[in-house]
Amino acid sequence: MKTLRQAKIGDTVRVVKLHGEGAVKRRIMDMGITRGVEVHVRKVAPLGDPVEITVRGYELSIRKADAEMIEIES
Repeated sequence: MKTLRQAKIGDTVRVVKLHGEGAVKRRIMDMGITRGVEVHVRKVAPLGDPVEITVRGYELSIRKADAEMIEIES
């Protein structure tokens, strides 16, 4: 299983599955990250937190803990 946290800068990946429970999963989905959507990794902060991505045409920064809940495929 590869997660969004493991994706490299410049990668464009597809979301396969969202892990997590309740409010956390709902918050990720409310940001537009749902199964099947393409995500482009733009930047990663020096210490790895946060990760800046482009999803559905807008830029978004997410915590690495949230990025680890997003299963991807290249």
